[in-house]
Amino acid sequence: MKKLQVLLIAAATLVLAGALTTGGLYLYTRQHTVPKGTVLAGWDVGKMGIDAVSAELAGQLNALSSLPLRLTAPDGTTVAVTLAQAGVSYDAKAFTERMNRMEEGSLLGRVNARRTFAGSYALSVHYDFAKLKAILSPAWEQASFGLPVDATRRISDDDRVLYTPGTTSLEVNWPALESALQAAVPTQLTAAGSTAIALELPLSVKHPAVTLEALQAQGVERKIVEFSTSLGASGPGRSFNVESAAKAVNGTILPPGAVFDYGKAIAKAQTEYGFREAPVIVNGQLQPGTGGGICQVSSTLYNAAVRTGLEIVERRNHSLPVGYLPKGQDATFSEGYINFRFRNNTGKYLVIKTAVQGRVLTVKFFGTFPRNVTYGLNSRTVEVLSPPSRYVSDPSLPRGGTRLLKKGRSGYVVETYITKYVDGKAVERTRLSRDVYPAQKQVVAINRGGTSRNLPSETPERPLVEDGVRGS
Repeated sequence: MKKLQVLLIAAATLVLAGALTTGGLYLYTRQHTVPKGTVLAGWDVGKMGIDAVSAELAGQLNALSSLPLRLTAPDGTTVAVTLAQAGVSYDAKAFTERMNRMEEGSLLGRVNARRTFAGSYALSVHYDFAKLKAILSPAWEQASFGLPVDATRRISDDDRVLYTPGTTSLEVNWPALESALQAAVPTQLTAAGSTAIALELPLSVKHPAVTLEALQAQGVERKIVEFSTSLGASGPGRSFNVESAAKAVNGTILPPGAVFDYGKAIAKAQTEYGFREAPVIVNGQLQPGTGGGICQVSSTLYNAAVRTGLEIVERRNHSLPVGYLPKGQDATFSEGYINFRFRNNTGKYLVIKTAVQGRVLTVKFFGTFPRNVTYGLNSRTVEVLSPPSRYVSDPSLPRGGTRLLKKGRSGYVVETYITKYVDGKAVERTRLSRDVYPAQKQVVAINRGGTSRNLPSETPERPLVEDGVRGS
């Protein structure tokens, strides 16, 4: 009996102790204050009510975000915004989550949260630089500092190559600004009442897309060749066509290794200037057509190109000799069939200038070329081709009689040689081309007797239009 009493007393004691402990823990967790020794971003919140801290914290964070930020460029340009407008935001999420755990959850959890809560807490700072970039936008940069201006190159009327330097402008150095802002932004709640944050706006030089150095490095130093041909008695249509083709070529810039394509220039001329009616060459015969005269431009270009040692990629002589150049020194063009092309093998850029003035077509190349090197051309006829005859029947003539209906033309085989001169002395002579100008048939009427019938006719040739873009 006595032993039972002891057990009951012990159990009652344990129950009482547990109750007292539980009650004590409950009272511990119901303090509703922040434990002593707690500091949030320089703000001593120990012993403050939890509700009061939560309420005041929101105001403190808002005060930080509202701090003025003044950005001043070296030229005095100033931008004033708040930290919030600049994309800076704050939160104390780690602190508030731990503070909430003292009020929520199991008893032991709340006890442990309170027991371990005291200490120093920092704010979390977040940066959304897209907001500040929207303020300091490219449009703002342009309005504040202007735009860079490209360097330019122009060729004067007296053939001098003139360069004008470009100008720079300024733009925001974003990596430097982001670093400076992160270093200057306050992280202590005690700074909420501070004055404006002043920063020098870091800027970088914005260079033009085309700099003087890059332009000069292209090597367009001087006029390296000039060649001219006369329009002679060309009619208005032909003169117009020569000018149209020349304008399409004028200003062409050829990088090193690039190929000049006359067909592309003619397509440009057709689109931008058009062509007029003038005689063209159709199967070796002059006929009315459109674009007559355009080969004077290709031929003049050819002479300028060979006189600077450029690589001729594609070139063919006319089927008829031309009046503005010696035989063997012309370059024909037939849309879709015959082109004229050359490669810029000078190692530097090449600028082509073309113009018609006073009934003279002039082609000039500007670039880099040795001053002591020149080229000369010499052409000679090595064979004269007699015109063949074509006969047609004419019974009105006496038997065996003939009559010349169309006079033929002799043809020529021409060889052209190019000589390279260094310091005025010939150092190399090579054959540049061997050209054939076909003889043109003469047409003869004849009466060979017998029944009246025509002699077998020739198969019509496929029309080949030279020196124009369309035959009639």
